[in-house]
Amino acid sequence: MARMLPEKPLGQVPPDVTKVYRLLKALPDDSYTVWQRLPLWGTLGPDFLVLDATQRALLIKVAPLTVRQAELAGQQDFLAPDAEPSALGAPEQAALAAFRETLHRPAPITVPQAVIFPNLPPALLALHRSAQTDVVWADASLMHAEPFAAWVAAQLGAPLTPEQVQQLRAAFTPEVVIPPELTVRQPVARRTHAELTTFLLDYDQEWAVKLDLDLSTELEHEARDLTVRLINGVAGSGKSLIILHRMHLLRQAFPRKTMLVLTHNRPLIADLQARYQRLSPATPPVEWRTFLGWCRAHWPAQIPWHNPLGRTQRMTLIRAIQHAYLPNTAITEEMLRDEIDWLKDRLPLNRTAYLAADRSGRGFGLTLAQRERVFQAVVAYQQELKRRNQVDWGDVPRLLWHAVNEQQLTIPPYDIIHVDEAQFFAPLWFDLIRLSLSPTHGYLFLVADPTQGFLKRRQSWRSVGLAVRGRAHVLRRSYRTTRPIMTFATRLYAMLVPDDGDDERIEPHLHEMPAGSPPELIQLSSTQDELTRVVNELKALVAHGQVPRHHVLVIHAEWNGAETLRQRLADALGADAVGDPAAMSAWAVGQATRLRVCHLNAATGLEAPLVVVVGLHTLFEAMHSLRLSADERAEVVRDHARRVYMAATRAGQKLVLTYVGTPPAEVYAALAAAREAGGG
Repeated sequence: MARMLPEKPLGQVPPDVTKVYRLLKALPDDSYTVWQRLPLWGTLGPDFLVLDATQRALLIKVAPLTVRQAELAGQQDFLAPDAEPSALGAPEQAALAAFRETLHRPAPITVPQAVIFPNLPPALLALHRSAQTDVVWADASLMHAEPFAAWVAAQLGAPLTPEQVQQLRAAFTPEVVIPPELTVRQPVARRTHAELTTFLLDYDQEWAVKLDLDLSTELEHEARDLTVRLINGVAGSGKSLIILHRMHLLRQAFPRKTMLVLTHNRPLIADLQARYQRLSPATPPVEWRTFLGWCRAHWPAQIPWHNPLGRTQRMTLIRAIQHAYLPNTAITEEMLRDEIDWLKDRLPLNRTAYLAADRSGRGFGLTLAQRERVFQAVVAYQQELKRRNQVDWGDVPRLLWHAVNEQQLTIPPYDIIHVDEAQFFAPLWFDLIRLSLSPTHGYLFLVADPTQGFLKRRQSWRSVGLAVRGRAHVLRRSYRTTRPIMTFATRLYAMLVPDDGDDERIEPHLHEMPAGSPPELIQLSSTQDELTRVVNELKALVAHGQVPRHHVLVIHAEWNGAETLRQRLADALGADAVGDPAAMSAWAVGQATRLRVCHLNAATGLEAPLVVVVGLHTLFEAMHSLRLSADERAEVVRDHARRVYMAATRAGQKLVLTYVGTPPAEVYAALAAAREAGGG
């Protein structure tokens, strides 16, 4: 069967067009790719584009004429005696001619064109053949699988070059064009005309963009449950672009539907919203929120809002609780914090459920007696929050969930929700998302990279109540970064976590990636020297105009380190030259001029041509802490390996790593593998 884009016809498609669609889908050779032109743009053109494995193409227009209409073609209309009689197939040939004009820029492309008359017998069509030019006609006798397949194969033109295929796709499916400022990869100089320096979604990305686009009212009446789709992809495989282009198409097709895009951090949602406005400035609005920001936006008026504890305040309280309730135990304050978060991410929160809960994959085991003590500590923590009239961010979704279930609050239902970086979402978060979707036709679209899931980990899609079996798709090709950078990231992860045991982790197709410079490692003797060196390097790059400021993203492994480095760079470059992505709500892609500095946890989903990762030694030192048990160490190594992988794959062209002290052997080995993979 041919690969169809989209997989199902979109909108109110005439029966004759649907018939041709099915015949094209039934082409016997799976090397065919067939595009249906989306009825969104209001421009004349073919209905289908056919391309085989040798890059031979055919454009098809369907003429839905009945025999009676064909018999009247060319005859004078007595109600309009002054009007020119319309020849058979004239409107279809005019549409093809108009589209052919668009293929003249930057250089003419010759692609065979055909008009199919599914209802007309050969004899009737033969009476009008003199009217055609170089456009091939097909009659009803070919409307069966075998003769149709033979006819298509005979009509295909000469093989096209990759540049011509790009030009043809850009004209036929303008929805797959990616403006160059929406990617961190520079346009490849493979064409001679500046007009085609844009990028196109690849076939896998386009397939994902056009999944389930037909969400018409008619289909809604047939649906009675939540529909879920999952796209798993390696870093830089275009998952966010897929969401942007899907929202663009869905907004065009269904302007009245309520649509929401969620992710987990502010820098990413601000970046997504700005890129969407660049891609789709004239479409009706879409709601863009972090999940916790969405909770705040729907907070019930009858429940007082208390600003949740900040990270420093919270850790101070947890440290005091750990010292009071868990002294002289192997349960550290970090383990207690992690257990509190794990408990709050699930329902219900009570002693019985906690003592019986399956904690497999948690990274550290607890006996029944230890669970009792931990739960007492959790209760004490919550009582202290209540005494202070405070909450933490883990309480926010729980309080909202209870308000909805106790009918204190009704959230207006959404028709469509897209979730970016879904691997970070907790089970309770997905419970709230399900409650906020339309109960009869809600649609949930998730994109994720399991290799990066270090925040809301230790869960499967089934464990959070989402049935994605048979509804998941994998993207293995990364477009953001280069082969040496991706080789470094994947090789280091594999060496640090050789027995990952994560069946959902995705291996990238490295051989399809472009060459580039291998990552650069800068070794220093102290953290002060590290900060000074980074500031001096970036100051020199910016001063000499080698790198625009907005092409630089600096990621620090520590919260305090990120704040200090941001201030040092602001002193060196100017206050307006440096920004925190979490605070840059008005970030405008392609226009902002600020160098960005953020903490590791805030970097997911961000990207830049040049990425500098600072404080790497703190992650490796934590992996080898003497306070950790074997199980705890394995979990810390796994989490920190994922953090390094995520940080490294933010880079589009250049990755710089700083390390205080001597890096472990795995870092050197991964760098050697990156150099061997092919530097530019």
